[in-house]
Amino acid sequence: MEKITSLQNPRIKSVVKLSKSRERKEQGLFLIEGARELSLALSSGYEIDSIYVCTELFQKTEYPDVLDAIPEHKLYEVSESVFSKIAYREGSDGLLTLAKPQSHHLTDLNLTDNPFIIILEAVEKPGNLGAILRTADAAQADAVIICDPATDLYNPNAVRSSVGCLFTVQTAVCSSQEALAYLKIHNIKSFAAELQASQWYQNTDFSKPTAIVMGTEADGLTSFWLDNADARIKIPMRGKIDSLNVSVSTAVLTFEAMRQRGF
Repeated sequence: MEKITSLQNPRIKSVVKLSKSRERKEQGLFLIEGARELSLALSSGYEIDSIYVCTELFQKTEYPDVLDAIPEHKLYEVSESVFSKIAYREGSDGLLTLAKPQSHHLTDLNLTDNPFIIILEAVEKPGNLGAILRTADAAQADAVIICDPATDLYNPNAVRSSVGCLFTVQTAVCSSQEALAYLKIHNIKSFAAELQASQWYQNTDFSKPTAIVMGTEADGLTSFWLDNADARIKIPMRGKIDSLNVSVSTAVLTFEAMRQRGF
């Protein structure tokens, strides 16, 4: 295993650049930090380009066997100072992986007979995107559809906050028009979350094929979804603040749907 100790090493410089969306597109790579996250990516068929290992930190991992199937030529040992330069989270277990993105087309989705889908319009905060993917995994939602995204699905903060659920949840990226057409083809009823809606979420039937549609925290949903969804729903707000974080709102609606479905 080649060892890298210099911060000026060309490979290390390339890794650091992957924090930027433009570089991820140009290099065709994204970052995965952590052994658990790597194991989930491998289970989902992601192609690994290279892995940077800080031995001192990796000795503490709970997933010591994750590197067993990785070819030697894809592994690079790095010093703690170098790993500190390329890592993007605290408390790391000493693994940083460069992997190739997968396609995320609507046609790739494999739905159950009674699907539950989370649709996000113009999601802009990678932390929220990751948290929603984590919710989707916990609830075993069929898919997350991201419409007209304002953030990159492979943003390191999205990967981190999803705790690897980016690799366990079926995800599609498309326009809102494409998503709506997909719902209609599959006879999936859509519910748009809106502050001014008249229908309470807990009085809404989510037991049949369902998609909840969530907007941004700043502006909510656009008129496209408000006008075209089958119904508008809202969560009761009893305090002085009129809305929840979008990831929290998504979790509330999602687990009400799971409750109604007996899960």
